[in-house]
Amino acid sequence: MSRSLETFEPIEKGSVRMYHCGPTVYQRPHIGNYRAFLFADLLRRLFDQLGFDVIQVMNLTDVGHLVDDADDGEDKLEVQARKDQVDPWKLVEQVSEQFFTDLKALHVRPAHHYPRATDHIPEMIQVVQKLLEHEHAYQVGGNVYFDVHSFEKYGALSGNRIEDLEAGARLEVNDEKRHPADFALWKSDPKHIMKWESCFGPDGFPGWHVECSAMAMKYLGESFDIHTGGEDNIFPHHECEIAQSEGATGLPFVNLWMHTRFLRVDGGKMSKSLGNVYSLDDLVEKGFEVLDFRFLVLKAHYRGSLNFTWDALQSAAEGRKGLMDFRRRLEAACTQGKGGEEGSDIVDKAREEFQLAIAEDLNTSAALASVFDLRNHFLKRGLSFAEAKQALAFFNEVDDLFGLFPEAVETSSGLSDEEVEALIVARTQARSDKEWALADEIRDQLAEAKIVLEDGADGVRWHRS
Repeated sequence: MSRSLETFEPIEKGSVRMYHCGPTVYQRPHIGNYRAFLFADLLRRLFDQLGFDVIQVMNLTDVGHLVDDADDGEDKLEVQARKDQVDPWKLVEQVSEQFFTDLKALHVRPAHHYPRATDHIPEMIQVVQKLLEHEHAYQVGGNVYFDVHSFEKYGALSGNRIEDLEAGARLEVNDEKRHPADFALWKSDPKHIMKWESCFGPDGFPGWHVECSAMAMKYLGESFDIHTGGEDNIFPHHECEIAQSEGATGLPFVNLWMHTRFLRVDGGKMSKSLGNVYSLDDLVEKGFEVLDFRFLVLKAHYRGSLNFTWDALQSAAEGRKGLMDFRRRLEAACTQGKGGEEGSDIVDKAREEFQLAIAEDLNTSAALASVFDLRNHFLKRGLSFAEAKQALAFFNEVDDLFGLFPEAVETSSGLSDEEVEALIVARTQARSDKEWALADEIRDQLAEAKIVLEDGADGVRWHRS
């Protein structure tokens, strides 16, 4: 909100409470949605790594998000459910299941809470009642609206001024409202399928904005540390969250707001008409791994522009493969090598540069540059046993933050480490006996099993590709 870099100071020492705007579960999230969710995971992993006690909440919007993102039109869930000829409650379950499958594939650590809007209707009604009592809201029939003129800070996050928010391109004329920028806290519509009885009348459902306020405050308290989302959430969603939350409690709502920029595709917006609204499955069908996309997103600064192209994803895939290859070289050097405990200033320097870059507003691009510099240095000059141990420990710290590597090395060939070692000994003996055909046959067998051999002056080293 201050539009400047600030030192992070948690409300409660040693603890971080943060809320992330999650998906509206009417359609499977596309790759653009996942930029914000991956950033949330990066924050989570950072605070975990730094030893904070983290409480992380990501909501699932399953009612009240209307098609124009404002107060008019149909509910996105009901529109999609009608199109798919399925019950909206069933659609919620289907899309939610897809979402969690995607998160797992992306190595996203599960949040501590995934509240659904429909499970927290009483909490939302309570917030609306408080706003009516504090004269920040007014009721017209079965509808309740927030009075933006009653909240002096309205516009502080987005920079919008109330006097500029007249009816126009974004704000439709609504004779019930005192001002076009007033927003719905509770709506009444007998045609709405997902609806609840309340003190405001029958056939009601919550406004989109009040859902996040109610759920965030239930799990994190009336004031908490960090709130994230995409840049499209800044206005009106997050601006309205601040107004209604602080209007209800009289307390600061969130200390720090962090927003990701849009993910663009081929230099423009994603559009169904252009056929460029991609899911993770679309990437896999093109021969990529889901973690290649994770790397593409996280190696760019979260507040910077990011353009998705197939060439960019290919570059990310090659970069991630290079890091995985080097990590396996380090693992091999640590298990097969011998030496003293003397470390390397090069590794210490890389770790320091990495940590400084992450601490500076999560500059992941600069942080990863230090990792690649370290890799290139060792590939040029080799490394000792002690250096390999030190570098591997650093690489593990990097992956703990970025989550780029598979959980376990695949050994579909069935060759154990002992069998690989035995084959290498046999190949060495064959070469010593000048049985070149046998030596080549063994090397081909190892290559088929994805075992990479490196012949050097100090013997043969190997790692899995």
